[in-house]
Amino acid sequence: MDIIRIPVLSDNYIFVLHDRTLNQAAVVDPAEAKPVLECLKNLGAQLVAIFNTHHHLDHVGGNKELLTAFPDAVVYGGEEDRGRIPRQQFFLKEGDTVEFAGRTGEVFFVPGHTKAHIAYYFAPNDQNDQNEVGELFCGDTLFAGGCGRLFEGTPAQMVDSLGKLRSLPDHTRVWCAHEYTLSNLKFAITVDGNNLDLINRYQEVTMARENDQPTIPSSIGLEKKTNPFMRWDNNQIKSAMGFEEPSRVFGRLRGMKDNF
Repeated sequence: MDIIRIPVLSDNYIFVLHDRTLNQAAVVDPAEAKPVLECLKNLGAQLVAIFNTHHHLDHVGGNKELLTAFPDAVVYGGEEDRGRIPRQQFFLKEGDTVEFAGRTGEVFFVPGHTKAHIAYYFAPNDQNDQNEVGELFCGDTLFAGGCGRLFEGTPAQMVDSLGKLRSLPDHTRVWCAHEYTLSNLKFAITVDGNNLDLINRYQEVTMARENDQPTIPSSIGLEKKTNPFMRWDNNQIKSAMGFEEPSRVFGRLRGMKDNF
């Protein structure tokens, strides 16, 4: 399964998944149709699936036009997004699976950013093959160096959601939907400034963005080391926030980031 990252709008990413064997494609969170259609034309591939993580327009804006071009494609989304995702046909819940390119994607219910948000995790087919990694498509729940705003959920929900993602293998690649990494790390340093892994990452990301290079994908292991929203149980973070209870630590962090 090849993954093609397409930058769109001001900071979104669309991900096209390509099955070389069958020359079929799926797309994750198509904000716009045109760049996806151009990609599919270049690949000569048939679109068979749209995997939406949540209902926001910058994740579903291309659905209708893509289905006009590929009317047999199937639209997946969360069960609780019924009526909010254009042309949704499958309504997924925690533990459901999807199939593409010979790989199985497990569905995680990860509310917080929205009440219905889901993520798709494609585990390696061969868990013992060090060259094969898992692929996580997490929408706006987890970002590189940060996490999504709480529009419809609570801190407790987001801690639980991020906890599910944090439990994935460290080498899992994280395909989040926005290029927010540099601004996220600028905030992270204000609350976790003695973290050498974070300082090194900030320097690397600063250089990458100065050269207009993407910072996505990240990895679960890297996020566990450097993302304060994945470190709510770290002693330095807890001390900086003045709380011990995870949802209160997270809530204070999120409030600070919202006003950063």
